[in-house]
Amino acid sequence: MSYQVLARKWRPQVFEDVVGQGHITRTLQNAITSGRLAHAFLFSGPRGVGKTTTARILAKALNCDQGPTPTPCGKCDPCIETTAGTSVDVIEIDGASNRGIEHIRELREAVKYAPVGGKYKVYVIDEVHMLTNEAFNALLKTLEEPPPHVIFIFATTEPQKIPATIHSRCQRYGFKRVALHEIIERLRTIAAAEGITISDSGLAMLARAAEGSMRDSQSLLDQAVSYSGMEIKDDDLQATLGSVAQPALLQFTTGLLARDAAGLLKQIDALLEQGQDMRQFLAGAVEHVRNLLVVKVASDPGQIIELSMVDLDAIKKQAAEADVDRLLMLFDSLSKTLDDMRWSPHQRFTLEVGLMKASAIAPLQPLSEVLGRMKELEARLARGGSLPVKSPVAAHRISEGAAPYAASPKALVPPSRQVVALGSGEYGDLWGGVISALKSKKPGLASALAHSTITSMTDSELVIGVSGASFQVELVEKRESRMLLEEVVAGILSKKLSVKVQPLADAPKPEARAKSQKKAGPEEQDPAIQDVLRVFPKGEVIENDHSSD
Repeated sequence: MSYQVLARKWRPQVFEDVVGQGHITRTLQNAITSGRLAHAFLFSGPRGVGKTTTARILAKALNCDQGPTPTPCGKCDPCIETTAGTSVDVIEIDGASNRGIEHIRELREAVKYAPVGGKYKVYVIDEVHMLTNEAFNALLKTLEEPPPHVIFIFATTEPQKIPATIHSRCQRYGFKRVALHEIIERLRTIAAAEGITISDSGLAMLARAAEGSMRDSQSLLDQAVSYSGMEIKDDDLQATLGSVAQPALLQFTTGLLARDAAGLLKQIDALLEQGQDMRQFLAGAVEHVRNLLVVKVASDPGQIIELSMVDLDAIKKQAAEADVDRLLMLFDSLSKTLDDMRWSPHQRFTLEVGLMKASAIAPLQPLSEVLGRMKELEARLARGGSLPVKSPVAAHRISEGAAPYAASPKALVPPSRQVVALGSGEYGDLWGGVISALKSKKPGLASALAHSTITSMTDSELVIGVSGASFQVELVEKRESRMLLEEVVAGILSKKLSVKVQPLADAPKPEARAKSQKKAGPEEQDPAIQDVLRVFPKGEVIENDHSSD
């Protein structure tokens, strides 16, 4: 007889042998005992967790000579034929290759005939989600009201692809991933019965590589035996599975936490010489950092982390020396590097640079400490000679290249933009703030007021002396201009004042000024006028007053 792989040889033959699906096997056994058996079942879940196996056991339980019974004997002809896959009353159909409407029409015709040797005709359709919509629609009526001797069992790994009309006609059973410790115990039983020598850490490596699939774990054990013989060493398992040993991950994470970039690069070089796949190693490192976070946060990490007790103790010891914020930043950085490696033509370079970045991540400062520093800075600025609370001067950014403003009110206007009138008079600082704010809101008005000044100020009124041509005075006297001035002054002084415009008596008349002055070139213009010309490139300077220069 030809060799039979472990996954087939150790396939469960009764409900009690199904590992990790007790909630399903108990329900089915109770349904058989009480006679409340549905006519259609939907088994959904990951690969290799027992969907088809449970369907076969259910078929044996229904057609057994002693049945229907929750414990099929396994010795009668229906049980033996169902186990061997030769029973004419248990029809297994591959949904991927029999997905068309013509196949479902054939099935509808076949269900009319009574079973040959058993009590029920059981149809098991694997990967039922592969059926077409037309095939599902053709199956609806038969599925809802099948003959009393017919049982449908659908198995799928993608239940979301099955129409709701099919869902509603079936009893759905959700198979879950098999727990790590259950896989380890099952593999230990198989290894002992087969005479295979393997360590607990080796069993744990096989169980983790299976990712919750019992069938995959048995196939991996078969592969390990083919590689190492009946005595399987941990080093051989690492070479076979391409997995990463926990000591290597502990050493790698220790280097990350210590910011030892040089040591990390040396370890990567050694792993490459050993033939280790870098993406797989980095994925293991990401999982290891996740395990450290779980240990820091969870009260009982052993139920969440699928590792042996020896490895779990080592992780707990390492996690005690790290903080959660640092681990979170490392997780994000390593995950991004892992994603970048997927598309990089030079994976080693991407990994090395990513590790340098992860090592150089600066620790986060607590928010309370940052707020405390801000309050301390505000207090220092308040003591450093700022304006009184009743007349604060607001800072406004004039241009992209403006220098940062200092606490002094005179710094509200960058040196390259200050006009002569700002530093003169009793209200020079206040007027400088007004002009600065106007330049950002209405440059034309700021240019018209460039050589004007505040002549007087009371608790309710601010008088501005306007120096310039008549059109400048008219521009300032407009209602919208005065309203804007009142708004700016209110923002600076924190109180509302009415603004009054008063032409200065010594301002020369436009005609006399035109005769006495030549038109200044662009390089001789006042900075404020140059700003206006940059805003209006087609504009022309009609009057340029240099009387106050």
